[in-house]
Amino acid sequence: MGAEVEVKDEESITKLPTKSRFRYNSPLVQVSLIGLVCFCCPGMFNALNGMGGGGQLDPTATNNANTALYTTFAVFGILGGGIYNILGPHLTLAAGCSTYVLYAGSLLYYNQQQHQGFVIIAGALLGIGAGLLWACEGAIMTSYPPPNRKGTYISLFWSIFNMGGVIGGLIPFILNYHRNEAASVNDATYIGFMCFMSAGTLLSFAILPPNRVVRDDGTRCTDVKYSSVSKEATEVLKLFTNWKMLLIVPAAWASNFFYSYQFNNVNGVLFNLRTRGLNNVFYWGAQMLGSIGVGYILDFSFQSRRMRGFVGISVVALLGTAIWGGGLANQLPYSHDHPPSNKLDFKDSSFAGPFVLYFSYGLLDAMFQSMVYWVIGALADDSQTLSRYSGFYKGVQSAGAAVAWQVDTHKVPLLSQLIVNWSLTTISYPLLVLLVMLAVKDDSKTEDEIVKEATVPSSNKDINSTAIST
Repeated sequence: MGAEVEVKDEESITKLPTKSRFRYNSPLVQVSLIGLVCFCCPGMFNALNGMGGGGQLDPTATNNANTALYTTFAVFGILGGGIYNILGPHLTLAAGCSTYVLYAGSLLYYNQQQHQGFVIIAGALLGIGAGLLWACEGAIMTSYPPPNRKGTYISLFWSIFNMGGVIGGLIPFILNYHRNEAASVNDATYIGFMCFMSAGTLLSFAILPPNRVVRDDGTRCTDVKYSSVSKEATEVLKLFTNWKMLLIVPAAWASNFFYSYQFNNVNGVLFNLRTRGLNNVFYWGAQMLGSIGVGYILDFSFQSRRMRGFVGISVVALLGTAIWGGGLANQLPYSHDHPPSNKLDFKDSSFAGPFVLYFSYGLLDAMFQSMVYWVIGALADDSQTLSRYSGFYKGVQSAGAAVAWQVDTHKVPLLSQLIVNWSLTTISYPLLVLLVMLAVKDDSKTEDEIVKEATVPSSNKDINSTAIST
């Protein structure tokens, strides 16, 4: 059977129990829970990756693992929305989370044996799992909240998720504090990451499917009877000819492309081991601030939703230009052939400038990705469509990341890497403005819903207006 949507009349919708927004089946609690799952799994992975080389002196193994990871992620990110629509959140999330534990375990093995084969295989499996997790996360984060508060809920999720990076940054900082001259982190660091990731896998079973989530106004999220493989395959293929998705491609490609440069060639090259862990505490902390700031702009700055979108994109564009300009000034003194003579420690007097830049990179990352998620969330309201849109975004994002990690492995000049990163983000802004202009409406209805509603006979319009959109 294909996906079907249960149509409810107005009386059955408005009488659903909504005693508290802290109900277990409320969007607030469910988005917070998916934030905690991502806190434990991708949040900890980000902290691990953010140390440069996964905490190893030689980044070759993790660069190759990340290439394998993002190659499979590109495929399963796009397929992930369809898989979520077939399996539902529990199986999709649990399968995805378990691969994070395996990856951290492979680095523990590498720390002892220095054989990169297992790390690369674990990276490829993690790409499959991450595709499933992020498609599910995207559907939940963009479809469970009420349409006029999606920016706020995206900020809530991003803050909880990136707290994982903050805590994850403290793990190597504390466990390696007295090893400021060490080349690689100790085994206890990887074991600590594995414990958090295992907890996230168990927590994934607490997520409710969309038909059991009730908003504060009494409306349910999309009530879906899970889809068929053939239908999802058809719908996924349609994404490649969907003009809305094509306008998002440059932003999706750019949004993880800069990680290899920032993690390996800023944090990894400029700072010693313990300071890299401390930097990550603030990098992911900056993400929390950035998501809250842009979320406020996208939900509350103007009454018009389109105007909020235009202002949000403009703010991110201006801030991004300033930060990448600062990155250019920082990059000019060193290169692969002429690295810094001494790695900075957080106690050094010259630590402040590079630290502020790395902090700002984290701020921009959160604002950029929250902005893109808000635009995606404004294109539809139902979890099926948004799971496919989110999966497409993550798939293209991962394809870009796979290329970026190999770019770094082949020692492409650092200045060239910075210029490409800056250019990709800059190209994205006018295309997102165009997408908001053409596809985002000032009310809560999408373009397709308005066309559909216009074709409904007036005698049936009152009933159909309360239906959950497909």
